Amino acid sequence: MLSRTADHLFWMARYVERAENTARMLDVNMSTSLLPQSAQTSERAWRGMLSISELTEAFDARYPILTAKDVVDFMVRDPTNPSSIYSCMQAARENARAVRGSLTTEVWETHNDTWLNLQRVLGEGLLERDPQQLFEWVKYRSHVSRGVTIGTMLKDEAFFFIRLGTFLERADNAARILDVKFHDNGEATELLPAGRGNGVGHRQRDFYYWAAVLRSVSAFEVYRKVYRDVITPERVAELLILRGDMPRSLAACVNEVCTNLEMVRNSRSSETERRAGLLRAELRYGRIDDILQQGLHGYLTGFLERVNDLGGRISQDFLVPLAAS
Repeated sequence: MLSRTADHLFWMARYVERAENTARMLDVNMSTSLLPQSAQTSERAWRGMLSISELTEAFDARYPILTAKDVVDFMVRDPTNPSSIYSCMQAARENARAVRGSLTTEVWETHNDTWLNLQRVLGEGLLERDPQQLFEWVKYRSHVSRGVTIGTMLKDEAFFFIRLGTFLERADNAARILDVKFHDNGEATELLPAGRGNGVGHRQRDFYYWAAVLRSVSAFEVYRKVYRDVITPERVAELLILRGDMPRSLAACVNEVCTNLEMVRNSRSSETERRAGLLRAELRYGRIDDILQQGLHGYLTGFLERVNDLGGRISQDFLVPLAAS
């Protein structure tokens, strides 16, 4: 397959997944913003989301003060923000249009319809009326895109590059969703062993926060099924990091990255496969106690660096070099 074609397919999938995960992060923040809290705490939470998305500088350049409304607007429909839902869906559609010959009609029409309908619902004021309904719509359209891809595409290199982009982006964003809490309050949010929280109020707020995180990644019912007990930060972290049977866990995402790398391997990709395989092994045989002892934020920061390294190596091995994109 031509590297230019692989590049468009890979980034088409990444942009769709990025739009969905931006909606998921916004959903967490909007849910937790309803909890009783000071204005300073609320502002830290929104600034934390900008920080983990590496958008603080871009936001501050456009807005003199931070408000929840402006953050949501910036993350959803600001065309100058390349990571906004609007920009991601537009980029996904443009990448799909560039490789229409490699896609089924259904896949192309799904991307095109999503882009056209996003402009419509934004124009009709859905973001102002019910932002969480908009986030659910974005997630639904992402689900439709993946379902149509799996249901209609030939399982050839085009399909595997799409899947590779999907799971690499999902791994990155799943780690960021988990790490938002650290950027909310800093070191004080590092997980403590059970029973060592900072008082009843702190533990209650933690419960609602982690419940919102679980719902944001469609894992609330999964958590109840696996643990059948009260929600604790340690178990949430275990579920979303180490459980390979949880579709949005880091372990599941990295496993899929490795599987799809094997399907498109070439003469240059052995080192990329080795690094991905090493990360998969660490997640498969890791223990949550060791991760928490290291510090959740430190662990997730290291994980994001390794995922970013894999993305760069995949670009070098298979795709159009970033400087030429």
